[in-house]
Amino acid sequence: MTHSDAAVEVNFDGLIGPTHNYAGLAPGNLASAAHRSETSNPRAAARQGLAKMQRLQQLGVPQALLPPQARPNLTLLRGLGFSGDDAQVLQASSKTAPHLLAIACSGSSMWTANAATVCPSADAADGRVHFTPANLATSLHRSSEASATAKFLQRIFHDKRFFVYHAAIPTSAETGDEGAANHTRFCDAFHNPGVQLFVYGDDRGGDARSRPRRFASRQSKTASQAIARLHQLNPRRVVFARQHPEAIDAGVFHNDVIAVGHRQLLFCHRRAFVDQEQVFAELRQASDGAIEIVEVRENQLSLDDAVSTYLFNSQIVSTDDHRSVLVAPEDCRHHAGVKALIEELLDRGTFGAVEFVDVRQSMKNGGGPACLRLRVVLTPRQFESIHPGVLLSESLTTRLEAWIDRHYRESLSPNDLADPLLLRESRDALDELTKILRIGEIYEFQH
Repeated sequence: MTHSDAAVEVNFDGLIGPTHNYAGLAPGNLASAAHRSETSNPRAAARQGLAKMQRLQQLGVPQALLPPQARPNLTLLRGLGFSGDDAQVLQASSKTAPHLLAIACSGSSMWTANAATVCPSADAADGRVHFTPANLATSLHRSSEASATAKFLQRIFHDKRFFVYHAAIPTSAETGDEGAANHTRFCDAFHNPGVQLFVYGDDRGGDARSRPRRFASRQSKTASQAIARLHQLNPRRVVFARQHPEAIDAGVFHNDVIAVGHRQLLFCHRRAFVDQEQVFAELRQASDGAIEIVEVRENQLSLDDAVSTYLFNSQIVSTDDHRSVLVAPEDCRHHAGVKALIEELLDRGTFGAVEFVDVRQSMKNGGGPACLRLRVVLTPRQFESIHPGVLLSESLTTRLEAWIDRHYRESLSPNDLADPLLLRESRDALDELTKILRIGEIYEFQH
């Protein structure tokens, strides 16, 4: 931990798993659909994600990881009526319902921005950190993640003096919750009370004419409001904003594809929210005018280019020398308009520096730098209480690189998903990972 007397924001990145593949399972995620059925490279994917974590740690950002979930998910396939031994379940689903096999092999838990919504103790009335795992109700491949996510988080943040867990919001068509990808906290210092922004796409009581036409929204207003209540937040310091339906139809499936915030800065596109000026006014009022807003206009960057480059899915981090750094996907470097915009923001002092990271394997599946991380603000005592095995260090990085090279395939095609050997390889890898992280037996297959 870099500061002895103040809270810090820790990035918990998802470690990409051995079954990383391109199944195109997410409607509204244009990158995922564009690369459907292509051959993936799980080894490169995991290496790229780990390299991003390592770079942030080198910048002085506290960095940790969440382990992958066990895939293929045979419990899911058996619940869908496939029977027999493991190999028979894989073969039967491959022959009669390959879409369901792809769902059972999804590596989407790597996008930990969807793992949960987390609010720090400085903002909660009871002075504890609150977690609500996302129910991810709008898609089968993601909804099966919630129970394992809760188990992993409770194993890492185990001290009940500091941490409170809520069950995932009850699942229904009107209570979809996609986690921290639709939640941003603003503050002058991490240990001080902050302002929480919850962004939703679906408002069942709203005007049907203003709903997206091409893609369904994922985050519900009902779930966002429930989380604010469960986390005991001060209503005067909470703002609810609705995603612009044109943005959803352009491929903005989560708010973190079109807006990113950090400390007292909100960086967003002009068409991020409905009634955007009103949203800005509410944020300024809740923060007593402290929030700086940098809005990118359509003539600076089109909505389509914002989505294709994932500029707003960059991370903004504070380094140990107090610089604000934009951690952007490599795609932004190669887009002339985006690169010019970033250079302008650097000249203006909006950011102190930019770091371009190669997470191309994740980007092709629809997730950039910000998708890969869950932010958790911790005081020194809270930080000291968490399971230390998941905190990134130089030695852990070296061990994980060797572990990836031993267990991960260089390439994975859709036909490979039914291979019983892939199941064995994945389980062997995760079993060894639990020993590297010293986290105990967290997977069902270990019991």
